[in-house]
Amino acid sequence: MMPMTQDYSNKTSHILNASSNLLGFCFLVLTSLKFLKLSDQTLVDELTATALLIFMVSCLFAFLSIRGKSIRLHVVFENIAEYAFMAGLLLIFVITILITFKIIA
Repeated sequence: MMPMTQDYSNKTSHILNASSNLLGFCFLVLTSLKFLKLSDQTLVDELTATALLIFMVSCLFAFLSIRGKSIRLHVVFENIAEYAFMAGLLLIFVITILITFKIIA
């Protein structure tokens, strides 16, 4: 029987990829708001900046999880990256709902 090996960075690499893409999306939204001079009129830029920071945390911990030497650290860093990623997604969802229903004016 062959020994079972486990690829510990599989989920983490997906988190790193997705959160870095969404980080770029947040930068695009912030730049667009500044360019259109809408940042003073809405809360969207503050919420997007918060999402940007959360995705940065997710990227950082996903990277640390991939580079970690011990399985215990890998699991801890991966969990932090995963929870930060989910928080960022939920914040983008809230921003989208607020924009869609024009609650933010």
